[in-house]
Amino acid sequence: MSDVSLIEVIGYFGSFFIAFAMTFSSIIRLRWFSLIGTILFTTYGFGIGAYPVGIVNAFIMITNIVFLVKQYTKKELFRTLEIRNDNNYLLDFVHFHKEDIAKFYPDFSVKNSKDHLSFLILRNMQVAGIFIGRLLDGNKLCVELDYVIPEYRDYKLGKYVYSADQPIFKEKNIKSLISGSYSPKNDAYLKKIGFEKTIEDGNTVYLKHF
Repeated sequence: MSDVSLIEVIGYFGSFFIAFAMTFSSIIRLRWFSLIGTILFTTYGFGIGAYPVGIVNAFIMITNIVFLVKQYTKKELFRTLEIRNDNNYLLDFVHFHKEDIAKFYPDFSVKNSKDHLSFLILRNMQVAGIFIGRLLDGNKLCVELDYVIPEYRDYKLGKYVYSADQPIFKEKNIKSLISGSYSPKNDAYLKKIGFEKTIEDGNTVYLKHF
């Protein structure tokens, strides 16, 4: 059996990245993996003299680059809209996404009480997610649900929601946020957007101060 050449390895990896890109529901991640795949496949196509393959993938590579540049440079509108915990839209939203929510918050359920703060997270006036927290003493808010649908998971919404200028938090005079360690995926997300891991009463929690 002859050894596999470097250009063949590049072709295999290119095929893998392009195929793997199709598994993402996030358009941003899909485009990034597609970009890597088309760079490799363009190299492969020209490397073996298959110019139609190289040209087509070079074109797709350019469209991926243009799309990503637009995504990272365009101005977007972010808003939060406070709603009641018994709002029918909120309840239907949580029910519809319950399986995906369970990946991040396995034991979550909506609790209808006056000490809860709930709001929709809007991106370009489209509902991209929902936030639910419980008000604690000392101007503190316990995060019980911070869920964004897969299409919008690029951390932009998280950075907006947890910014010091978040209107709802300022209006409620919230000075700090606390979140439990609900799942490894959620823990990684909290670290990414500026929460600090600590121990309180023997439990792992994540804190963020304004």
